[in-house]
Amino acid sequence: MSREQHIARTFVELADTLVEDFDVIGFLQQMTVRCQELLDVTDAAVFLSHSGHRLYSPAPCDPSPALERVLESACAEGPAVDAHRTARAVGTARAVEAHGPDGEASRWPQFTAHLRRAGYSLATALPMRLRQETIGSLLLLRSADRPLDAEDLALAQALADAATIGLLHARTIRQQDTVNEQLHTALQSRIIIEQAKGLLAARRDINLNEAFEIMRRHARRHRLLLSNVARDVIDTGSTLRSSAVLPRPSPADAD
Repeated sequence: MSREQHIARTFVELADTLVEDFDVIGFLQQMTVRCQELLDVTDAAVFLSHSGHRLYSPAPCDPSPALERVLESACAEGPAVDAHRTARAVGTARAVEAHGPDGEASRWPQFTAHLRRAGYSLATALPMRLRQETIGSLLLLRSADRPLDAEDLALAQALADAATIGLLHARTIRQQDTVNEQLHTALQSRIIIEQAKGLLAARRDINLNEAFEIMRRHARRHRLLLSNVARDVIDTGSTLRSSAVLPRPSPADAD
């Protein structure tokens, strides 16, 4: 599969929200995976606003401890907050150079400290917006010293815009604040999904990413919520043996 085909497939995925069993946490987790595959970034995270202007990060649902601390601080200060507030792209200078009186260490002391400790050099946040409505932001983290090029930034903003349109369409179709309700559910069920993924990985002797993919495919195949599949894995000891892991498509693969 070429990069162009991979991009096209990703936009189709981001448009696939107008279904009865739409699962916001699986949708956002998949978005972070696609950002890592398509963009020159180390990690990606999605932030959504809930109950006012406060940001929460429902994806990725399996961050490392260092990344978890970065995401926790990013909910309160940093480029993700500013991108959501201003509806504009916001980025840092190199983390190791951001110590001046006007640098990020002064503006965002907690975020910058956690960014450096986690080994990231740069962070860029893009608003998740549709016209006058901004529902959150997409945070891209890089270990390399050079910033994202203009092409990757444009693609990242397009992905963020497409995801926003999908989420808002899902909310409109249901004639209620579906995004906020599903975000609240996602935040409550995130720890359940993490626990189930660890148990499934141990039972089947596979890595965590494979375990998550098995649960996601099982949920889609049987039209179940990912959180319900996770509870079944925890409560019944299920190994979901009927669900196989399919190779993740790579931009370098050819059809």
